[in-house]
Amino acid sequence: MTASPYVCRDCYASGRTQAPLRRCPVCASPRLLAHAELLDLAIAHVDCDAFYASIEKRDNPELRDRPLIVGGGQRGVVATCCYIARMSGVRSAMPMFKARRLCPEAVIIKPDMRKYAEASRAIRSHMEALTPLVQPISIDEAFLDLTGTGRVHKAPPAVVLARFARTIETEVGVTVSVGLSHNKFLAKIASDLDKPRGFAVIGAAETISFLAAQPITLIHGVGKAMEETLRRDGLTMIGQLQTMAPEDLMRRYGEAGARLARLARGTDARPVATTRDTKSVSSEITFFSDLADFDSLSTALMGLCEKLSDRLKNQKLVGDTITLKLKTAGFRTRTRAQHLTVPTQLAHTLYDVGRTLLARELDGTAFRLLGIGVAGLAAADGSDPVDLIEPTVARKAAAERAVDKVRDRFGKGALVRGKLYRGAESKPREPENDNDH
Repeated sequence: MTASPYVCRDCYASGRTQAPLRRCPVCASPRLLAHAELLDLAIAHVDCDAFYASIEKRDNPELRDRPLIVGGGQRGVVATCCYIARMSGVRSAMPMFKARRLCPEAVIIKPDMRKYAEASRAIRSHMEALTPLVQPISIDEAFLDLTGTGRVHKAPPAVVLARFARTIETEVGVTVSVGLSHNKFLAKIASDLDKPRGFAVIGAAETISFLAAQPITLIHGVGKAMEETLRRDGLTMIGQLQTMAPEDLMRRYGEAGARLARLARGTDARPVATTRDTKSVSSEITFFSDLADFDSLSTALMGLCEKLSDRLKNQKLVGDTITLKLKTAGFRTRTRAQHLTVPTQLAHTLYDVGRTLLARELDGTAFRLLGIGVAGLAAADGSDPVDLIEPTVARKAAAERAVDKVRDRFGKGALVRGKLYRGAESKPREPENDNDH
């Protein structure tokens, strides 16, 4: 029998063993990692455990043993919750009223993004000290490629990651779970296997057999609609996909079929990329009471457009596709999009298009959520080219940029815009031909 390498996650002792070890031979900790490929794997996915909730418990020890939900008010949704609350069935993105019903004893705290961003930056700094190849996925997770870093750290990636997890717990005050494998797809899966404070390994030799026993929904991107399509075709387990020729899956499901064929066999050639292009920017609001009238909805839309415009300007981006999002009182989502001939970052353009899309949806339905987003992003060149050929738009753009300058100098409250420079009437209007694409 070949001896397998092991690493203690508490004292970092390492060695090889043929017989399974229950505890570390040095410190007697039960937190041992033992795997035949442990010293050969270098692609990791690090995911903070219940990030927002962990930070709130860190800052208020009285919450340590209590169920905690971080999210909006009565009308909002759960941003995250601690593992105690999850035992009652509470989950992220769940409507708050449902979370309250499932866990009435939970403490509910509104998100403090400034505090969470600060902790995220600290964690990112520790990651970048391990390797230059760090790919953030969100505020609380990232991929790392530690290939070739053994000589720098004088330790294999598994040991380096165990030390990192302890450092984050000690210095930042939150716990993380680590997945280690030979590609990003499997590293992401591994990080979910042993939460919280987990560290799981999926080696190359076991990839096919491990995946074969998993449900198809384990593959990222297989949502409810795709799951139902596959289920109707008799496919529920990844192992079934492994027995099918890639050509057959492509014939049945097109590009999605090709992706299923690759991932079912654990094939993922994506590198850990240090930069990630922003594909879209959006802003939304959940109302305290459902709204059905145009005046109330358009007023809320105006505020969202200004917020979205500020983000685009700060990031020096323009976009050519505007999307309106509405969620009904019954939680049904409507999305409507319009493509622009000329990309924009201006609030009045976002609002003009958004309110046109909104007017088309007013059929007496009450809405609990409203959102506006921009896709098709590109670097801004200083102004919307349409300013040069349309005098009315040029005047609005000039007024908006003048307001921006005043606000930059004296603060956001220095000027309060009217209905975006009186450019919007209080009633729905017909779509403008120039923007109707």
